[in-house]
Parts: sequence; C-alpha cells; structure tokens
Amino acid sequence: MARHAAAPILLTIILAAPGAVEALDWVPTEEEIQKYRKSWNPLSHGPMLISSPDIQPKGQWYIRPLIFAQIGTSSFGNQLEFATGAKGGPVHLYSAQLPFVQTAYGLNDHWEVGAQTALNTFWARENGQSTSEVGWGDTSFSLKYRPVVQDPYTWVPSINWFNQIAFPTSKWADTDKPPGGFSPIGRFPSTRSGEISMTTGIAFRKNLQPYRWSGGVYYTYSAPGLRDKLGQTTYAGDLINTRLVFEHILSDKHGFGYNLEFVSLHGLTHRIDGHRLNSGQKDGFSVFGVEPAVQWRFGDSNFLAAGGVLFTIAGQNATNSMYPNFSIFYYWSKSGKVLMR
Repeated sequence: MARHAAAPILLTIILAAPGAVEALDWVPTEEEIQKYRKSWNPLSHGPMLISSPDIQPKGQWYIRPLIFAQIGTSSFGNQLEFATGAKGGPVHLYSAQLPFVQTAYGLNDHWEVGAQTALNTFWARENGQSTSEVGWGDTSFSLKYRPVVQDPYTWVPSINWFNQIAFPTSKWADTDKPPGGFSPIGRFPSTRSGEISMTTGIAFRKNLQPYRWSGGVYYTYSAPGLRDKLGQTTYAGDLINTRLVFEHILSDKHGFGYNLEFVSLHGLTHRIDGHRLNSGQKDGFSVFGVEPAVQWRFGDSNFLAAGGVLFTIAGQNATNSMYPNFSIFYYWSKSGKVLMR
C-alpha cells in the first residue's frame, strides 16, 4: 500500500521537474487555445470556493486576498442529517482567516504554479473553557496542468489536473489548532491544520453564455504525524473534497453576476498507505454546504471582487457552521492585456 501511496507523489515531482513543462507543451494545440480565447468569457471574479480549471495564460499573474470566517454553535451526531437536526453542543467556535492570500502565475498556456498562506485567529468555548489564538496558518504550493481546453462549439469542457502540498507552518509558528482541527470547508481544498498533506484532483469548467459550470473532486493524504503524548506516531484519515459551481453573468462589461456553489468535505475511515487510524475522527465525518455569492468588477480595472455566505446544509460527526467570506482578485499581465482564466 505504501508503494501505491507514493506513486502519485512521485509522478507530481517528475512532472514538475525541469524540462517536463516543455515536454508536454503540445497539449492542447495553439489553435484550440485561440478558439477558446475568442469565445465568450468576460473578465469576472469566477467561483469563490474552487480553483479555476482554466489556468493563467503565459506570463499572467494574480494575487488574491480573502477573508474566511466561521461561526459554529451546534454539531451533528453520528448519523447524516440536515442542519435543522443539529444540536447545540459543547463547542462554540468563531474563527477567521484574515487575510488568507493566494497567488498564481502562468508558466505557459498549459501549466500554472501557485501558493497560499493565511493569518489565523479564533475564539472557542469548549466544555465551559474559553480559548483564543492569533497566529500564522499553514502554507501550501500548487501545480496545475490543463490537458484539455474547452471547445466553444461542442460540449468539451476545460479539464485540469491539480496537485498541492501543504506545510504545517502553523505548527512551526506554535499556532494552536481550532477545535476540530480543520480549515474552513470553504477554503480550497480543506485540510487539517498543522499537518503535511498532499492533494491531487481533477476539475472541469464549461462556458455556456451567459452561464459557467465548474466542479472538481480532490483527494488529500496527510503524512504520519509527530509522536503524541503516548509516544506513538499519529495517523488520521484521508480526505475527499468536492466542488460544483453554477455562475450566471448578468453584465459582461461589469463582470457582475451571481453564483451558487456546492461543497462537501469527507473524512475517510482509512488511509491510502494502509495504516490504521489512531488520531482524529476515526469513525469518519461528512459536511455538505451551499454558498450563494455575488461577483463584480471595479469599473474597467483589473480588480475583481466577490462576497457570499457558505451555509452548512447537512453533516455527520461535524460542526454545523456558517462561513461569511469576501475575496478580491488583482490581475497583471506582461502583455498589458488581462485575459479571463
């Protein structure tokens, strides 16, 4: 099993090695890319809760500060149930990633590199005891490859292969974990705080004027943890993130429209390396949420914004929370002309 777990990691390293970018530079063709670039795709913020399946054009860069807040005062039991069935529990959590900053750069028309980090703060009350923390969160680096670009005249969507490695900079900075130990489910992708983790997944997007559809499925493997108080190495379950997003662009010029974004996070009862779980929620968990959001563009500038609230609609062995969030994109291109991803 360990050998199978290492395979996707080694493949990611090989593809990221010098020369690999140019080796696969022929997919997709320049003709396919230009056909897509000339199709309907107005400059707008796009989804808030998923990384765009269409990558940055060569030489284009963005920086994206976000605010992700979490308010959780009830919990789900060990049976999957709707939010109306959540019960007031011993844990009340109020947290914010402020700011949470992403950036990405188009290496060429098929590959994109990115990074993200955050300042975390939370206040919690658990079993009558109050705790709070402000400190540096985790940091991750990503690599995206798009082997298929959408065809505006058929049903062929854009497809990308996403890979990310997260480092526990929160642990290195001695930042305490919030109760539950997770980043908000709206953050992409949701991971356990304070752990080295590797995520791989597939995403798609299709533009059908005046609508955009996008989605993805992502698998996260957490490396074995440091020894706990009993002196044993910790093993937590792997994670699955899903995203499905509908956008309706009402004004091409102003990048104005609304989104409906559906997310889920599932903690598994196994690990891909075969180790038995001895940490975290060993019985697994699931959380499902939906976010209505609004997006817009500031005049004719390269500043784009969006805001919304993610509501938990169902869950199992998890906190029932709501997640207000706000995001700004700033784009810059060597050519001077910014293109929608």
